[in-house]
Amino acid sequence: MTAGADSFQTVRDALAEGAVGSALKLRGWVQKSRSSGGILFLQLRDRTGTIQVTARRNEIGEEKFASAEHVQVEGAVMIEGTVVADPRSKSGREVRARSLDVVHAGDPFPIFLEQTEEFRLDKRHLVIRSPEHVTTFRIKAALLRELRAFLDAEDVLEMTPAILTGNPAEGGAEAFQIDYFGRPGYLSQSAQMYLEALLFPSERVYAITPSFRAEKSRTPRHLTEYQHLEVELAWCSLEQLMGFIERMMVTVLHRLATTLPKELASLGRPPDELLAIQAPFPRITYVEAIDRLSKAGFPVHFGSDLGTAEERALTLEEKSPIFVTHFPAELKAFYMLKSPGDPRTVEAADLLGPEGYGEIIGASARETDVARLIERLKAIGAPVEEYEWYLDLRRHGSVPHAGFGLGIERVVRWMLRREHIRETTPFPRTPSRHTP
Repeated sequence: MTAGADSFQTVRDALAEGAVGSALKLRGWVQKSRSSGGILFLQLRDRTGTIQVTARRNEIGEEKFASAEHVQVEGAVMIEGTVVADPRSKSGREVRARSLDVVHAGDPFPIFLEQTEEFRLDKRHLVIRSPEHVTTFRIKAALLRELRAFLDAEDVLEMTPAILTGNPAEGGAEAFQIDYFGRPGYLSQSAQMYLEALLFPSERVYAITPSFRAEKSRTPRHLTEYQHLEVELAWCSLEQLMGFIERMMVTVLHRLATTLPKELASLGRPPDELLAIQAPFPRITYVEAIDRLSKAGFPVHFGSDLGTAEERALTLEEKSPIFVTHFPAELKAFYMLKSPGDPRTVEAADLLGPEGYGEIIGASARETDVARLIERLKAIGAPVEEYEWYLDLRRHGSVPHAGFGLGIERVVRWMLRREHIRETTPFPRTPSRHTP
């Protein structure tokens, strides 16, 4: 067993092979409790898991037993006891207490399943203690860790770009504007431009940062603040970029399925389904997507955006992510490279999550011609002078390059089959909520 400097162990230690019969000290929070005569049954949670604890009145003493009977859900306790086998408990183990000290009995816990979603969002700071949220955020942390491990193995360097910016990256109206000491400033929509500046000395760079979108979208897949993985690769075409994305997704998904199978299954995602995902992913062009949707009765045409309903229709029966490629230029950002074979489209691809979950990655090759970039900026009404620093990147040693952005919460939502994206982040920010 591993113990800290103060000799406390963890629930993980109590559940480890060979732990039966050993004495240990635990501390944590009470998830459930009930009293049966002279025996108190507790479900004790710490950072590593949950285990049943039994405390007998004649073992811990009348005073401590009476005190423990008044501990509320989420009250904090410290326990000394012995690990025993118990086939009746969910874990097959329990701890029989010799001593039980109440650290904080707590007030009655105000969270119940029957409450409205709005109330639960008001009490989000307490709701996130639920087993589902604890597991979700552990998997999310593992996803971030595995993404970093993959990118490190691919020699992609992590960078720390600015979050406060002087111009919106997308050049549109979906940026949160702030007063920056009397001048307009913006919360970052994307780290892409800064990563492009860092690309030229380092060739392969990435960042994981918060991004902010002032979209009044009230769909199950939109947040106004989300975690954004962005990657920029020099000497890279769209085709090469899609291959990189496929390798990354397959590597990371397989790693999570291997290391966290029980956690994934507990939230509705059998790990075998992730292990079955292999490269290459299916690919269709935007034109082919429009054709499919039109035949399915959607009122779409060349130039129509693919929204939540359209992406759901394209992916509902899919078991693997799919790429949609070569979108009309007017639907995409000014910095995307025009397609050599069709001037109407750009070298862009969206990776759509299967089972109707929609876009999880947006990718493109970047335009390197200064004149074309200026032309696009003028077309969208953006002040060219505010992008001079970005245009400088094309004036001094520009090379073909490409990049993508991945929404961490969208990937988690698809992986864990969450109904709403707000369940993938501790404190969701939406058009109607920025508290607690």
